[in-house]
Amino acid sequence: MKTMFSTKIIVWAFISIFFLLYGVGVYWSTEPSSINIHAEVTQAAKAENVAPVVGYTTTTALIKVSETLLHKPGGYLSNDIMPPSLFLDNMPAWEFGVLEMVRDMALVMRKDFSRSQSQSLVNQHLKEAQPRFNIDSKNWAMPSAESEYGKAIEQLYAYRTALVSSNGKDKAQFYARADNLRSYLDEVQKRLGSYSHRLSLSVGREQVNTDLAGDNRAEQSSQGDAYLQLKTSWWQIDDVFYEARGATWALLQLLRAIEIDFNSVLEDKNAKISLQQIILELEASQESLWSPMILNGSGFGLLANHSLVMANYISRANAALIDLNELLTKG
Repeated sequence: MKTMFSTKIIVWAFISIFFLLYGVGVYWSTEPSSINIHAEVTQAAKAENVAPVVGYTTTTALIKVSETLLHKPGGYLSNDIMPPSLFLDNMPAWEFGVLEMVRDMALVMRKDFSRSQSQSLVNQHLKEAQPRFNIDSKNWAMPSAESEYGKAIEQLYAYRTALVSSNGKDKAQFYARADNLRSYLDEVQKRLGSYSHRLSLSVGREQVNTDLAGDNRAEQSSQGDAYLQLKTSWWQIDDVFYEARGATWALLQLLRAIEIDFNSVLEDKNAKISLQQIILELEASQESLWSPMILNGSGFGLLANHSLVMANYISRANAALIDLNELLTKG
């Protein structure tokens, strides 16, 4: 009886722990809601007793997106080595998508937004922040990814303070120009194109090799096949989906800030409507997912293919992005 009682306690203990970890895992896998950029900027400016200047909103958006990555339910999970994080893959994939967009924005802010010409000096705060975002997202010790991202955020706060500083020595700049915005959109365009392509590979298909298309004299280091058979592994379909969903969530917050800081440029180029269309497509990509798993239906079958739906929204956003870039060039 004593042995049976002990065995029963052990079994119930394991069951209780399992359901506890499962519940925590589900809660930690909840995607953060959208950021109210206007409210965040108003609150930050009031706390610092300053009036927002050009660049203040974009910097605030980058800060809040980065902080969400670290401080959402469960914190940063990608480098966790203990349950339940160890058994989660959707949220770490979402985090990596967000991180990719943060890295792109940090790089463009360092190279373009904060510099007037190619010969101008790099802002020291952004010079410190940008490389720290590039640490391996799964690094968990000495230094951990969280600690490096946290230090990068501190430098972004310092840069934002310098933007509104009246001290000439500590003053920083943010240049809202059409050419600077095009530099950022070029980065985003490549990123969205990659996500759209990877999502579309959820269903296997044959594709013509177009690596050397458009140039009769183009060469490559090794001979490639004329036709390629491409398909995302069944085990990675949900990871690609959530990575794209995280990237579009982060991009949505950043473009809302871009709309404010680059308002004059967009209106001058008659391009504001194009940006608003991109934002609408990205908002659609964040609609609630009612299925408990990412379905991978084929063709016109009975089941949905969530990856293709996401690819559709991203492709439409990317097409509008190309139009926006052209307007900024020629408008």
